[in-house]
Amino acid sequence: MIDPKPANPASASGINTGTNTSGKAGGKKRRFGGTEAQIRSALKFYKVLAYLTGTMLLLLCAELIARYGFGQYLFAGGTNAVTGQPFGFGFADAEPQGVLGGVNLSVTVLIVHGWMYVVYLISNFRLWSLMRWPFLKLVLLALGGVIPFLSFIVEKKFHAEVEAELAAHPQAPQRY
Repeated sequence: MIDPKPANPASASGINTGTNTSGKAGGKKRRFGGTEAQIRSALKFYKVLAYLTGTMLLLLCAELIARYGFGQYLFAGGTNAVTGQPFGFGFADAEPQGVLGGVNLSVTVLIVHGWMYVVYLISNFRLWSLMRWPFLKLVLLALGGVIPFLSFIVEKKFHAEVEAELAAHPQAPQRY
């Protein structure tokens, strides 16, 4: 009796033919570092922080222009140093100090952006490690928090890329 043979002998014996599940040549099957729920959670965390950090970076740029271009700080509350009248909210001279007491919102923007950038880097690392991307992508993600408008552009690009990879490899994130 003659045994039937498969059309592609390599696939029947389990030998890797150089194509992955998406049909592209590449060698090995795509695997992620977590489940789909973990990846989507990391993506949402990254998206929120990308927008917040990008917004704070734009505020920081405006504050630096006001400080170094016009010699002004943004203050809330305090007393006008020249007239002695209460100071509500607005710009005042940086040198000599135009407001006594009150909250220097210019410095607050610096501090908030700095700490938010640290949390943004954590979100970058989490997404990067779950997606198992090359190191260069982590560098590009990190640059989004220090170059104005880049976080919005990079977020849109990487969000679409994650969605496409999850759709192209539906079995890859199933670890458990």
